[in-house]
Amino acid sequence: MKIGLLADTHDRVPAIEELMRRMVAEGVQLVLHAGDYYSPFALEAFGRVAVPVVGVFGRNDGDPEGLRAAAATSGLATELFESPHSFELAGTTVLLVHDLGEVQPRSIETHAVVVHGCSHKAERTERGDTVLINPGEACGWVTGAPSAAVLDLDTKQVEFITLDAAEWRS
Repeated sequence: MKIGLLADTHDRVPAIEELMRRMVAEGVQLVLHAGDYYSPFALEAFGRVAVPVVGVFGRNDGDPEGLRAAAATSGLATELFESPHSFELAGTTVLLVHDLGEVQPRSIETHAVVVHGCSHKAERTERGDTVLINPGEACGWVTGAPSAAVLDLDTKQVEFITLDAAEWRS
């Protein structure tokens, strides 16, 4: 199963839409969002590409109730949780968290996959048997290049997607 990974979208709607299109083209069946959507209208971009989204809130989500309401009334399969959120997906234990500093090392070690954001830095690391993935910043505000990732849950392989300006600023 392939899943899309996003974090730190910060209202950058054109970048969100292009990253979602790219992930769907890669065969993604679900998107995990590691927080910092920012405003409820950012969720509309997810709705234009019909893929279920599971996410957690980040530090810069100024209107959590508005985000919850937008997710509930959009007709999308969008679920939003407080960070951190632990669940099982296709037999794999997953921890979805905005900031790794929010969780104890033992919590990280008890999951096969940890998806996080906050630093705006795309990376894949390992701690023992746990794969930690930060898809980078979907907004591109800090690096100038919006990014996301696609994770193959079976192989734990990660493909990072980075957009240049011509690809999403049309």
